[in-house]
Amino acid sequence: MPPTVVRRELELGGHAVPAVEVTGTADGPLLTVIAGVHGCEYASIAGVRRWLRELAEAEFRGRVRAVPVLNISGFAARAPFVVPEDGKNLNRCFPGDPAGTAADRLAYDTYQQLILGSDAFIDAHCGDMVEALEPFAMYEAGPAEESARAMAVAYGLPYVLRQEPGPDRAVSGTTVGAAASAGIPAICAESGGCGLVQEQFVALHVAGLRNVLRQLGMTDEDPAATPGQASLSRFIWPRCERAGWWSPAVGAGDRVTAGQTVGTVSSLDGSEVFETITAPADGVIIFVTSSPAVAEDGLLLGLGAS
Repeated sequence: MPPTVVRRELELGGHAVPAVEVTGTADGPLLTVIAGVHGCEYASIAGVRRWLRELAEAEFRGRVRAVPVLNISGFAARAPFVVPEDGKNLNRCFPGDPAGTAADRLAYDTYQQLILGSDAFIDAHCGDMVEALEPFAMYEAGPAEESARAMAVAYGLPYVLRQEPGPDRAVSGTTVGAAASAGIPAICAESGGCGLVQEQFVALHVAGLRNVLRQLGMTDEDPAATPGQASLSRFIWPRCERAGWWSPAVGAGDRVTAGQTVGTVSSLDGSEVFETITAPADGVIIFVTSSPAVAEDGLLLGLGAS
């Protein structure tokens, strides 16, 4: 007997957002999966779409509810990073505010309707339009971190990053941070980048989602082994001081040492180097801003360190 598939629209932040709920043939956990928090992260959206099609024919226990494209207006406008109505990054707005602007309201409704009540939560991402990225999965320190780490490992990406609370963290206001604060095991899984739908990165998402389903005990299959992963404990995001032309000297996945030159920011006419950017620690380049255009205080790259 195949699973039961229900397709409907959720009212989230004033938008009708397509959602899919797939119910297995026996009781089990509720896994919630979202993608498209950033509307131009196409590889992760494609991975969730493909996985849902195969899940409709699979044998499993429990329920999966999924939203392949959460930021509907960002997707429609091809707007990287932000919700177009207010210019806010949705993944800095959780758990949201029902009295706030568009992104705050979308975050609030998503948190209330999709994140809360889940037994496990996955937010699928990739590098946005101007980000080249090395695949990784991230989870938060906290009461559910043992289960969250197991999910991050099962996703099978080269790097697993643990993020601690505190003022030095790279990013806050995320879906995963909000879920972790509610005691829900949650991961952010990233594969792909630069606004491209590339098969190898889409396939990593599909394989990761399959394996987390196994790891959660929702199928009879044992989770596949994930050898060769490296664990990281810090995520450092260097920024420039001045606007200009960014010339990275490294690529996603490169290993660097503290003090190594990782790029320069220069004048638009090329006559002056404003800044030489060096690695603040030993580590691996997790993502690089692939566009030469950078603003004042612009984000240049993400460095994962032990």
